[in-house]
Amino acid sequence: MDKQSKKEILAAYKQRKVIGGVYTITNTANGKILMLMTTDIAGSKNRFEFSQKTGSCISFQLQDDWKQFGANAFSFDILESLEKKESQTLKEFQEDLKILYGVLLEKIDACRLYNSVRS
Repeated sequence: MDKQSKKEILAAYKQRKVIGGVYTITNTANGKILMLMTTDIAGSKNRFEFSQKTGSCISFQLQDDWKQFGANAFSFDILESLEKKESQTLKEFQEDLKILYGVLLEKIDACRLYNSVRS
């Protein structure tokens, strides 16, 4: 790959839309959920799918159930996504996601949670 191609790829990466959000990983066998937030929802979904394919657990909170029920007993569900505005800093975007996380967390029965993670 020549220098020009690398520069074009890097420029395209920097200009892409940044989509974050709040998502859950649900244990379909027992109904428990792990709720998380991220500044890169597509990347989180890709990591989850890779973990399922390789059988490696994506999170230590899920480890025991992952071993007991298997990787295919878990699903990745986006609760809500949020696009980073061009005028926002990463910190401001993370703050918006934390607020969204808090609002959505209130709607979930705490007994179903593996934990409540705020990043």
